[in-house]
Amino acid sequence: AYFLAQLEILCKQLYETTDTSTRLQAEKALVEFTNSPDCLSKCQLLLERGSSSYSQLLAATCLSKLVSRTSNPLPLEQRIDIRNYVLNYLATRPKLAAFVTQALIQLYARITKLGWFDCQKEDYVFRNVIVDVTRFLQDSVEHCIIGVTILSQLTNEINQADTTHPLTKHRKIASSFRDSSLFDIFTLSCNLLKQVSKNLNLNDEGQHGLLMQLLKLAHNCLNFDFIGTSTDESSDDLCTVQIPTSWRSAFLDSSTLQLFFDLYHSIPPSLSPLVLSCLVQIASVRRSLFNNAERAKFLSHLVDGVKRILENPQSLSDPNNYHEFCRLLARLKSNYQLGELVKVENYPEVIRLIANFTVTSLQHWEFAPNSVHYLLSLWQRLAASVPYVKATEPHMLETFTPEVTKAYITSRLESVHIILRDGLEDPLDDAGLVQQQLDQLSTIGRCEYEKTCALLVQLFDQSAQSYQELLQSTNSSSMDIAVQEGRLTWLVYIIGAVIGGRVSFASTDEQDAMDGELVCRVLQLMNLTDSRLAQAGNEKLELAMLSFFEQFRKIYIGDQVQKSSKVSAPLTFYFNCAHGGCFCFRITNLKYWGQCEPITSKTLQLLNDLSVRKLVKLSAVQFMLNNHTSEHFSFLGVNNQSNLSDMRCRTTFYTALGRLLMVDLGEDEDQFEQFMLPLTAAFEAVAQMFSTNTFNEQEAQRTLVGLVRDLRGIAFAFNAKTSFMMLFDWIYPSYIPILQRAIELWYHVPACTTPVLKLMAELVHNRSQRLQFDVSSPNGILLFRETSKMITTYGNRILTLGEVPKDQVYALKLKGISICFSMLKAVLSGNYVNFGVFRLYGDDALDNALQTFIKLLLSIPHSDLLDYPKLSQSYYSLLEVLTQDHMNFIASLEPHVVLYILSSISEGLTALDTMVCTGCCSSLDHIVTYLFKQLSRSTKKRAAPMAQESDRFFHIMQQHPEMIQQMLSTVLNIIIFEDCRNQWSMSRPLLGLILLNEKYFADLRNSIVNSQPPEKQQAMHLCFENLMEGIERNLLTKNRDRYVLFISVPRRLTSPHGLRWMSDDLGGS
Repeated sequence: AYFLAQLEILCKQLYETTDTSTRLQAEKALVEFTNSPDCLSKCQLLLERGSSSYSQLLAATCLSKLVSRTSNPLPLEQRIDIRNYVLNYLATRPKLAAFVTQALIQLYARITKLGWFDCQKEDYVFRNVIVDVTRFLQDSVEHCIIGVTILSQLTNEINQADTTHPLTKHRKIASSFRDSSLFDIFTLSCNLLKQVSKNLNLNDEGQHGLLMQLLKLAHNCLNFDFIGTSTDESSDDLCTVQIPTSWRSAFLDSSTLQLFFDLYHSIPPSLSPLVLSCLVQIASVRRSLFNNAERAKFLSHLVDGVKRILENPQSLSDPNNYHEFCRLLARLKSNYQLGELVKVENYPEVIRLIANFTVTSLQHWEFAPNSVHYLLSLWQRLAASVPYVKATEPHMLETFTPEVTKAYITSRLESVHIILRDGLEDPLDDAGLVQQQLDQLSTIGRCEYEKTCALLVQLFDQSAQSYQELLQSTNSSSMDIAVQEGRLTWLVYIIGAVIGGRVSFASTDEQDAMDGELVCRVLQLMNLTDSRLAQAGNEKLELAMLSFFEQFRKIYIGDQVQKSSKVSAPLTFYFNCAHGGCFCFRITNLKYWGQCEPITSKTLQLLNDLSVRKLVKLSAVQFMLNNHTSEHFSFLGVNNQSNLSDMRCRTTFYTALGRLLMVDLGEDEDQFEQFMLPLTAAFEAVAQMFSTNTFNEQEAQRTLVGLVRDLRGIAFAFNAKTSFMMLFDWIYPSYIPILQRAIELWYHVPACTTPVLKLMAELVHNRSQRLQFDVSSPNGILLFRETSKMITTYGNRILTLGEVPKDQVYALKLKGISICFSMLKAVLSGNYVNFGVFRLYGDDALDNALQTFIKLLLSIPHSDLLDYPKLSQSYYSLLEVLTQDHMNFIASLEPHVVLYILSSISEGLTALDTMVCTGCCSSLDHIVTYLFKQLSRSTKKRAAPMAQESDRFFHIMQQHPEMIQQMLSTVLNIIIFEDCRNQWSMSRPLLGLILLNEKYFADLRNSIVNSQPPEKQQAMHLCFENLMEGIERNLLTKNRDRYVLFISVPRRLTSPHGLRWMSDDLGGS
């Protein structure tokens, strides 16, 4: 009793207290409880005798952890007992707290999923789920709700991959559940919905709850990942529901579709969003489920249902209903062709209703703005289909698309005054949302482009004239000016979008001329706003200008654009300048908007993207090349008020300048020295500061960070040997010691060390073979010494930081380590250093760098290696180089280090990042090749004794054969049973793994064959026989290539859906 009372108190402290320290102490004590050996019996005691809901929740949660653990799993009998106990507990206590019921149902679902293939006396004991819930469905409403929730939660649980278990096992369970139970569950949900809807009493809270759970169950069934594609919300627009063929009857029967449309009109708005979510999924069933006639009939019923909703739109005033209905409309075009839609009997009326609904929605811009995306998506797809539709029936889009375009444009303009007047949130502040809508409008606006262009010209002229008059007036209010600037901002964005839409359509000379009219208006406006920048400027309008220029550049400026485009005529008429000349006005941004990071960075990116040769002769560009100082460009100054990270745009600026400089630089060292004068002065200033004992640390940091960002931009741009050697001779040996000193002083300040490390990583990167030293030059070795010194200095110091909070570990530690890994990889694979000379002449630079790498690596938990993408990419690419060229070093490492590296490779093989997975395969290939060669040499009659490090490495592998065996199993499973995107890379280490583990491979092969259904075992056995036929016991390139070619045999010999059924039937090893 005392024990129970203590647990009750701890649970109350965990869930109710507001005191952080008390809650942490309670959490610590409860974690110890969950890890105790007698946790299982104590959980049962808590459920039986616990007086609070919190203690019941704790028991359910602990039991879920116990049944989920992969190491030391619970015996089958115990799991069956827990399952039966939970069902009885729920049946005898239907009025538990909702969160306790949910936790217990979650426990049942977890046990059922993980035990799906467990047998007892040839009976799959966890598969009788419908039988399990039948007694709930035949009892009271409360019991019915529990039974339906069990099925819903189970469907959801099986549909979700569990990171603690192999993906192959998840797919096997999900596919078996899909084939054996899911359709029965869906049919049951539809039948129950029909029964409930006949006697619906919405005033009864129990019936209301039952209806909600039934709709959730139906939605979970329809939302099931039927073929293992793991779609997410980001792919919502393109989602096709891959309903199995065995479900055809449910969708050929129009009563299923009619059931959900009838429910929508008969239930309250609080539940109807779930109905619409189900209809969205039903509307998205794969096209191949039907033949043409069946699809036309299904589409006709679907469109009739949509028409009925549009004719009775009262419930759409609810934002959730509105959102789901917009999704439903979008699916009409994403899953059906325009040629099919126009043949529907009521198409003219439906397209009119949809157009009116869209126009009304756009006019009420403040209502559910996140739903507009789906409406614009529908019209974008409709407009894009117009050139391809072959049906004789009229599509009528030439009538309704201009109405949608006009509604969008005018509603955005009209919103400006209301937003400013009422202080509402401005949609223009959400750049991602605006860009998404403009991308859609770019296609819609190009349909009937003459009307779009005429509307934009009219509205732009009105706003521009009003704006100019307000500026000239002495008594105009700031509100009136702000309104016109806001309207012009929207118009400039939209003009840029419709010009960018030219790429989606076959454009005519007349349409190019219309583009010219729009372009000229924007350029005239730019001329006006630039003339006012000394007094005032509008940031949003400037960002709109940059967006416009980016679209214009893509369409009309570039090497692939035809020179005779008609858009040039009005440009020349108004500005008397060639293509691209107008962009030099944007250099004004760098002068006046230097402290505005968004404008500066976008301007620099635009400058970077432009065709360099067309710009370099312009006077404004020459001015930049000769005057890149803070006097002319304020963002190059040292501003003590801003963050060090705000200097990032300087790298982009100097990348652009570096490219411009390279056009005419050649071998002119004087021109290079002249260009570098401001940077030389900055380095000398930092050197002067470091030479004194006391200096302004903040000023030194800012000067150095700005300087190294500038240099990294130049180094990135200089990708030719001649120019890069000038830069190298300039920085080495004069200024490298300053960078080393900065690392020593500020290793704990990532804002300083990150730019320095990135600069060094760029300097040692042999991009385009730019690092080529003369045969008599020691510079390659000297450069590596400096690299080794920097890695060693930073690595040894960063390890002194001690424990770093989890939320700061990447910024303070892992980011710098990741850059060091990238730097080491770049210098090791640069092919400008002979690394054999270091040991030959007793130079410890290489050993220091490699030993520091090991120390840094061991300070990183395995989970972090894959949790941080940049870290994992830099680590695995470095490991690939080390296993390829420095395998003797890997072999000489201590056993725990070798096992750490092998474990990291094993985990990386199943990474989602293809680059990481490929790097792991390559590293593994190098390791097994090394082992096989050493083993082969040791068996020869005249073999030399195995080197000490090789013998040691071989001994480690013999002591831990499970490491290589596990990787063999993983690679083989991925190649044969998963949707492998890099099969060639995955196949490379496989032959070596097999030759090192022939007995284990034979057992694994038999296990895979036996896991197949009896009728498929013979075919799979033949696949494996063919796989090794004619393959010799060596790792020569010819033998490898032949094996890699043969490895696809098991996939090719199966049916088109063989990969799917095989992945379904393999549980992993």
